[in-house]
Amino acid sequence: MKIVTTHTFDAPIADCWAMFHDPASHIKKFNEMGHIGVEVVSQELSDDQLRIVITREVELDGIPGFAKKFINPRNTLVSTDEWNDFGDGTYGGTFELDTKGTPIKMKGATLLEPDGDQTQYTVTLDIKVNVPLVGGKLEGFAKGIAERQLQEEFSIGDTWIAEH
Repeated sequence: MKIVTTHTFDAPIADCWAMFHDPASHIKKFNEMGHIGVEVVSQELSDDQLRIVITREVELDGIPGFAKKFINPRNTLVSTDEWNDFGDGTYGGTFELDTKGTPIKMKGATLLEPDGDQTQYTVTLDIKVNVPLVGGKLEGFAKGIAERQLQEEFSIGDTWIAEH
C-alpha cells in the first residue's frame, strides 16, 4: 500500500534542509510525539548528508481485535533516515521503519523542493504486511497510524522552523 502526501513549509528550502540535516530535530520530533526512550543508535553527518538510526518505544491505542495477534500496544521501532543534498537545489532521501516483532514494514522517500519563499515537502510511504488473509486489513490500520503521525511530524517541523 502506497501513501503519497505533501506539506508546505512556510520557510525557504535552506531552513528546511537545516532542520532535516540536524540530528537534534529528529530526536525532538520523536520526543514531542510521545515516543519513549528515544535513542540514537548511529549517525553519520557530513555537509551534504545525514544518516541516522533511532530506536524508540511507541504506544498504540485502538488496536482492532483482528490486529491484536500481530501488534502489541507498545512496540519498538527502529528508523533509518538518510537525507541528501542532491546538488540541484533539492534535498531528500529515503527512510525505513522496522516495527520489531510485527509483520509490518514501512519504507519510503522524501523530497524537499523550493517554491519561492516556501518549501514543498513530499513523503512517499510504502507499507507492506506479510500476513495471509488479514494483511490488507493490517495495512489499512498501519496506513491510518502513518497518516496521523505524518501530520503530527509536519506540525512539529513547522514549530521547529519557526523557533530556529
